[in-house]
Amino acid sequence: MNRRDFVSGVAAAGVAAAARPLRALPANKPLRLGVIGAGSRGQEVMRHFLHVPGVSVTAICDIYDPRFAQVNRIVGNDVWGTKDLNTFLTHGDMDAVLIASPLACHAEHVLATAETGLPIYCEKAMGFTPDQCQKILSELEARKTLFQIGHQYRYASWVVEAVKRIHAGEIGEPLQVYAYWHRNGNWRRPVPSPDPDKKLEHLINWRLYRETSGGLVTELGSHHIDLANWVFGERQPHSVLGTTSIARYHDGRTVGDNVQATFEYSKGRRMFFSSITDNAKVGNEVWVYGTEGSVSLTIEDATFYYEKKKSNAPAPSGKTIVQRGIETGASYATHGEMPYRGEGARVKVAEHEDPTLSAVESFIGAVRGEHPPVADAHVGYGSAIACAVAHDAVFTESKTAIPPFKA
Repeated sequence: MNRRDFVSGVAAAGVAAAARPLRALPANKPLRLGVIGAGSRGQEVMRHFLHVPGVSVTAICDIYDPRFAQVNRIVGNDVWGTKDLNTFLTHGDMDAVLIASPLACHAEHVLATAETGLPIYCEKAMGFTPDQCQKILSELEARKTLFQIGHQYRYASWVVEAVKRIHAGEIGEPLQVYAYWHRNGNWRRPVPSPDPDKKLEHLINWRLYRETSGGLVTELGSHHIDLANWVFGERQPHSVLGTTSIARYHDGRTVGDNVQATFEYSKGRRMFFSSITDNAKVGNEVWVYGTEGSVSLTIEDATFYYEKKKSNAPAPSGKTIVQRGIETGASYATHGEMPYRGEGARVKVAEHEDPTLSAVESFIGAVRGEHPPVADAHVGYGSAIACAVAHDAVFTESKTAIPPFKA
């Protein structure tokens, strides 16, 4: 699918859209939301927006006809809609825009929307290529656009509390982040038939093709990269080394069904990401390893574990131990190598709200002038630039530098 075909008139949209100055919406005024890209994720985020009092969906832009009826069912009334981005952005009946279109369209949609002065909530990743990421951040800064990226775990209460405690030194110095998102499913969505020229296939399953998708690193791992950036206190990783392949789903896709990537940070720190699509044993979990303890972060909770104090004295020369009936040297004992299976110390938080709901509530507060966005454009850039470079790096299997933002 040519990303320029996603909406007609995209190139002219930024020029034709009426420029409006950024303004904060009063707390007592309803928020009218426009949506670009009303697919599965767009509809999910839209539902969370509609849980916030005062929010309504007033405009939709999408090129796939069934989306309009689907949105009407979610909202409960007929929502004005168009396939043309220019028409959408000049509609006028909007206070903010949700962008949930395919990744390869984000740059065009964000840049065009920024020209209108409307606040933007954009699903990750910010941009598809390194150049797009640079241009988007430059334009958002120049226009002072209120922008929030869809890294919802920046708003998860248990993650916020865990990172706060990590930064306070509770596990010593964090040196390694190991992140996993393992699933058991082919990542493919059903496509209506007939579809002789594969247009619907590439429109609906855009995540499976390299020309429109960042693959598993971007679609799943961008959240984990953002967490590593946050934990290490850095804007972005410095380089990436990875690998990918199609091991099981030989169905015409051009992105891997598994990926492993290591991201380098300063002072020798590393973040490792693994994603597979044929075994869900590990699920979605992030481990932060520090010099004095570890933290497990999941999509529902966080748990701290602490290292046992060890003596630095060398083992006595010639000393032996008996283990499972066998006499062996003192330098080897399995009890020190076995995984810890205790309960750990679970993070307790007063509220346990869905992170996406927390994220959209925070965005609405930012639009109403209550506070700046937490997951702002710089947060979005930090993960997006890493994903954009990893897109090719995992295929070349060569260590690739990740360029810093050129202010």
